Amino acid sequence: MSATFSTSNDKENVGQNGGVPSNLPKFTPIDLTTIAPAIGSHLPPGALKHQPQPDYLDYDQKGRGFAVTLFANTGSSYMLGIFGGGLMGLREGLANTPSSRMKVKLNSVLNHCGKYGSRAGNSLGVLSILYTFYEWVGDTYEIDRYSPLSEVPMSPVLASFATGATFKCAAGPRVSALAGVIGLSSVGITYATYGVLGIPYGKMNYIFL
Repeated sequence: MSATFSTSNDKENVGQNGGVPSNLPKFTPIDLTTIAPAIGSHLPPGALKHQPQPDYLDYDQKGRGFAVTLFANTGSSYMLGIFGGGLMGLREGLANTPSSRMKVKLNSVLNHCGKYGSRAGNSLGVLSILYTFYEWVGDTYEIDRYSPLSEVPMSPVLASFATGATFKCAAGPRVSALAGVIGLSSVGITYATYGVLGIPYGKMNYIFL
């Protein structure tokens, strides 16, 4: 024997209790707006528009995009270079002042800070640009799939070697290869230290740190 809950008065009762006909039995805490069609009661068009809906947030599983990472790494490296080079310039300026007069000392300090600070900032900025680009290439082609060590990301390893080799490519193949090995060693030492201390790789979100 079949039964239906739909009556001729459904249209009159619609609008009460959130758009559900009031002659339906109480199925608390069941949401009748979702099961009404299944039990033979038809809701008017637009009855569910006023019901709360979940909010979906955009999420990129690969993390920050290339442009955002490039600007973040380059800006951070440039500021670190300016600060570190400025400290070295301060020391050199005070040590190599040709006179004990205050104005001469100040001029010497400013000259050395500008010299060392700009040089270090520009060098670190270029290194960050190269590293970010090579790491992005490695992530794009998913070179981690070809790594024998699944727990160690390979993109920073490739990026560090390629960055050092490219940065010193004008000095000859030997110097270029040596610079690449130095970059590779820096990543290896960092990863080994992180492994001993139990720190996740890339925790600082700055190049390979």
